[in-house]
Amino acid sequence: MPSPAVVIGVDSSTQSTKAALIDAGTGEQLAVGRAAHVVTGEAGARESDPEIWWRALCEAVAAGLKESGLPARAVTGIAVAGQQHGLVVLDRTGRPLRPALLWNDTRSAPQAAALTEALGGPEAWTARTGSVPVASITASKWQWLRENDPASAADAAGVRLPHDFLTERLAGVAATDPGDASGSGWYSTATGAYDPELLDLLGLDAALLPEVAPTGAARIGSLTESAAEALGLPAGIAVAAGTGDNMSAAVGLGLGGAGLLDHPALSLGTSGTVFAASRTRPASPALNGFAAADGTYLPLACTLNCTLAVDKVAALLGLDREDAAPGGEAVLLPYLDGERTPDLPTASGLLTGLRHDTTRQQLLGAAYEGAAVTVLRATDELLSACGLDPAAPEVAARPLRLIGGGAQGRMWAETVRRLSGRPLVIPGSGELVALGAAALAASAAGGGDPVAVAAAWQQSGTDRQLPPVERDTETWERVTSVLERASEPLLGG
Repeated sequence: MPSPAVVIGVDSSTQSTKAALIDAGTGEQLAVGRAAHVVTGEAGARESDPEIWWRALCEAVAAGLKESGLPARAVTGIAVAGQQHGLVVLDRTGRPLRPALLWNDTRSAPQAAALTEALGGPEAWTARTGSVPVASITASKWQWLRENDPASAADAAGVRLPHDFLTERLAGVAATDPGDASGSGWYSTATGAYDPELLDLLGLDAALLPEVAPTGAARIGSLTESAAEALGLPAGIAVAAGTGDNMSAAVGLGLGGAGLLDHPALSLGTSGTVFAASRTRPASPALNGFAAADGTYLPLACTLNCTLAVDKVAALLGLDREDAAPGGEAVLLPYLDGERTPDLPTASGLLTGLRHDTTRQQLLGAAYEGAAVTVLRATDELLSACGLDPAAPEVAARPLRLIGGGAQGRMWAETVRRLSGRPLVIPGSGELVALGAAALAASAAGGGDPVAVAAAWQQSGTDRQLPPVERDTETWERVTSVLERASEPLLGG
């Protein structure tokens, strides 16, 4: 029996690489290979050696091939979806000059504030890029590098995002896509190109940047002989432009021009993220107005503290992550790594409302509530940016698609459902970023819209549906009241 045509979708995240082997005809996940990354840094610093990402990609592909039992010749295309915003600077040979600054490195908060002021404020940035600089945005990190490691900035022969770096290793072509580029802070979603005035402001030569492909599914080249040897794959297979991890998850969910528009998805991972694909170009300073991988837009809000922060609180309390109860009077804002939304880069955790009868389980539940409210507060803003009235009954009834590692946790799902009052859909596929990247690879190898490809792959009956419950407005108001009153004096605003 002949082997099916296979595509590989790569999810290169903060902590690890996953390489999913997907049947290009049916969307069946045949195998997933995994390899870990190494993140270093303290006091706001978060860095990784990009060479570790490349080695992890090679290891993950090899592991996936071994698990599948398929011959390498069955693979027809590959695409990378990577963690957004990281700053990679390359020498003339394409090697990293220094460790990459990751999206959750908060040292560039002063540079973000200075850049915002230099262009004329949040509205000026939103009009051009769709987003206001914060510590996570690549432009802020480049400015930090210029001020704190000027030798590396001066010697840079190439400036890349993490997924760009890996795609270039695959195809030997410096390319990116509008989705990931829109998180850099120097790409204009208004014009669909790098913004010359912003590049001048940043002292960044456009010649150092990769070309922007029309979409993340565009075939930007073929797998080189050297990359093929490192990966154990056939040379010459299609390499797609790829995209950022959030854009790829949207494709995997079937969100986009050929699928669902203006339907929110909430990702519970190291970060908490809410996004939707829309034809409306977002222009809210409270959101990131990204481009999507398929030519639409992807308004998005991201928090720094989600599952990792709650797990830390569980560890401090000596509890299993599921051993939690509603927080009662306690409010715990688990901003252990600073915060991005709201923009409080120097924030730390805050606990209030403690009583004699407060239990450990309630404290852990309060951490869930604080993290969930933080990301859910952005949902109404997101829907407004899509041109919708969040209070309209038909809009309020739209389900939240819950994804990420936290979506598999009972307490996470119940907390989000209780505080949002919305029905939840928990997709059956657990590797949506890799699945979306595989759809990009399938499009690059055989044509077709990647969102349509992913939608055709979706198997009915695999999603878990949770009906709405009455919204817990009392807890919501208690948490938001503390957040609004404490942000300036106690949270480092």
